[in-house]
Amino acid sequence: MSGIVVKEVERRPVERGLGLHSHITGLGLDEKLKAIHIADGLVGQEEAREAAGIMVELVKKGRRPGHGLLLVGPPGTGKTAIAIGMARELGRDVPFVAMSGSEIYGTTMKKTEFLTQAMRRAIGLRLFEQREVYEGEVASIEIEKSPHPFNPYAQVALGALLTLKTSKEEKTIEVGDRVASQLLRLNVRTGDVIEIDAETGRVVKLGRSKLAESKWKGEYRVGRLVDRPDGPVRKTKKTTHTLSLHDIDMANIRAGRALLFREEEITDEIRSKVDEEVERLIKDKQAQLVPGILFIDEAHMLDIEAFSFLNRSLEQEFAPLVVLATNRAVTKIRGTDLFSPHGIPIDMLDRLLIAKTKLPSRDDIKKILEIKAAADGIDLDPQALELLTDLGEKHTLRYAAQLLQPAKVIAEYMGSSVVKVEHVERVKGVYIDVRDSIRYLEDELKKDPVFSQFLK
Repeated sequence: MSGIVVKEVERRPVERGLGLHSHITGLGLDEKLKAIHIADGLVGQEEAREAAGIMVELVKKGRRPGHGLLLVGPPGTGKTAIAIGMARELGRDVPFVAMSGSEIYGTTMKKTEFLTQAMRRAIGLRLFEQREVYEGEVASIEIEKSPHPFNPYAQVALGALLTLKTSKEEKTIEVGDRVASQLLRLNVRTGDVIEIDAETGRVVKLGRSKLAESKWKGEYRVGRLVDRPDGPVRKTKKTTHTLSLHDIDMANIRAGRALLFREEEITDEIRSKVDEEVERLIKDKQAQLVPGILFIDEAHMLDIEAFSFLNRSLEQEFAPLVVLATNRAVTKIRGTDLFSPHGIPIDMLDRLLIAKTKLPSRDDIKKILEIKAAADGIDLDPQALELLTDLGEKHTLRYAAQLLQPAKVIAEYMGSSVVKVEHVERVKGVYIDVRDSIRYLEDELKKDPVFSQFLK
């Protein structure tokens, strides 16, 4: 889209989009850093959330000299969600970079270069600017979609109409595909307070209006509540724009030429010059450094070279908060013959504070499924919710949550807008849990002497 990215128009109807983990707005802590059982989109895991909250406070106070956080717990206990909550606590524009430990082996670049780029993606530079913006509480939103040009089964946003209101004015604006895509990704819905840059179309979700209706109000905190903006919808205001250090690195190597989808290693000389410019901007109070979160899941898959690099990187002046996660107890450090707790070298473990995540209780499983269904726009019958809770308790929360969308598809084909027990029963009959799949294969392989060799 070129030219004007935002147009004021007359009003039309509403539709909402989905976003991964978009319902998580923080760690759900009170003013004494104690976890509220259900808050900010998180349920339970109080110990781990409080541990994460203390780390966030250390970052805010500049008292995190060379330390990271290690989250240990079974699969599906919310380690990624807690890491996202940490980024949200640090600020709405704080970079959050997630990767798996095994990713360092699937790239053509050197492992250290891959990790360097990940580290610099997780460090932001907040630039202070005076901008023309549209700001207000979303009164209605309609997103126009069409089939993806390369995948007819996927949809892309073509544009959107949304009505924004302040305490003094209400205005409907039309936006193009780039802005509409951001609205989908951010899961913007009625009652959210947003800001759209009138020139670039960049969308920022400021929080949830205190005046917005919510079925959760009074039961637990629903995230960052903000006042409905004052004044006109379109205004000039002091705003911020955050770029990662990696964005600035790439802008420097792109200067003067186009890199047609080509990956390039960035030289130390370029990074040095970028760091010097960043220091100048900070010194002149034109910008602020924003340490974000680098989340590495399956940390036990990293090798000794990667751990040595991370160990040194934690001591650098420009460093994000590194959060590792693992579900292994004692295992071999990759690249060596040595066994170590969580597959992490002892000198690296010495730099990590460790917190645990636990398997959720039945009540927590039920509430998480309820929140997940609401976030995905799924209307659940109470009995269907009870059945899914039973499945989550008997099998895993992840298994129960994965049945929500298939059950919705079956409900729609059967002409129902509400997911009922029969819809859940049907998808439960065709999708099995990993424990059931293991038992099934073991039983089948035992029937044949040749195939039984696989069991050994």
